[in-house]
Amino acid sequence: MPAISATAPGKVILFGEHAVVYGRPAIAIPVTQVKAKAIVTANPRGAQGEVRLLATDIGLDAMLEDLEPAQPLAAAILETASALKVKRLPACTVKITSTIPVAAGMGSGAAVSVAVIRAVSAFLGHPLPDEKVSALAFEVEKIYHGTPSGIDNTVVTYARPVYFVKGQPVETLKVRRPFTLVIGDTGISSPTGAAVGEVCKAWQAGKTLYEAYFDSIGAMTQSARQAIESGGVELLGPLMDANHGVLRKMGVSSTELDTLVVAARRAGAWGAKLSGGGRGGNMIALVPTARAEGVAKALQAAGAVRTIVTGIK
Repeated sequence: MPAISATAPGKVILFGEHAVVYGRPAIAIPVTQVKAKAIVTANPRGAQGEVRLLATDIGLDAMLEDLEPAQPLAAAILETASALKVKRLPACTVKITSTIPVAAGMGSGAAVSVAVIRAVSAFLGHPLPDEKVSALAFEVEKIYHGTPSGIDNTVVTYARPVYFVKGQPVETLKVRRPFTLVIGDTGISSPTGAAVGEVCKAWQAGKTLYEAYFDSIGAMTQSARQAIESGGVELLGPLMDANHGVLRKMGVSSTELDTLVVAARRAGAWGAKLSGGGRGGNMIALVPTARAEGVAKALQAAGAVRTIVTGIK
């Protein structure tokens, strides 16, 4: 039996991070320049149920039965088998690789889960539809983040720009006019779950203030959707700047993120903001396509350890 493989892209949140956890909308886009990949290879000599997980990026080489069910990679496989009512998997090796930075707000965990779920379900002869893949990945996201919004598994699964409201059907966005983003990585690891937890504590201590923050971000996200679908790309810049300002007030930015945001604007970006949980990870800048490389170089000079230029269409 030939090996079965599947991939899933990274992602960045364009608007709405943190507020999305509290019922406001968010817009997220796939980043296809980075991806997670899962390869399932049959082991004809192995006994039924012998499943080896190999993820050298994180130093994992173990049998499925030796891992806790709450280990995220194990959970992705077990959730898939359960959904297909398979009690014992055929002997196989599941190899996972990823070029998506970890704990950087780019959906690394969700992408790995989606790739694994797709590869394992195809290996079992029943490829799952996107809706089910996303739902299973969301269950694994709970292990990573505690109380995830669901946006990561959604945009990664569908690999399309999405407008997302927690608990509502996903909407894919029609991009009237393509636009270009430059992503700048601070190089600082910042697990999303930790940042979400801190915001939750702040919200509990000051609900009136934080609800106002979330309302403001929600309104910006709605305006951004209108701009994207009408082709008013330049209008996104001031909205990104304003969104970053609110996130700073919420305490989820950092000196490194602010430095990169300012550097992008000075280099000719139309707007820039942090993306994801904050406190580290990545920022994004909306740029005229012709200035993309110049902005990327400016971000590197300002301390970015990595930049990615991505087009949205």
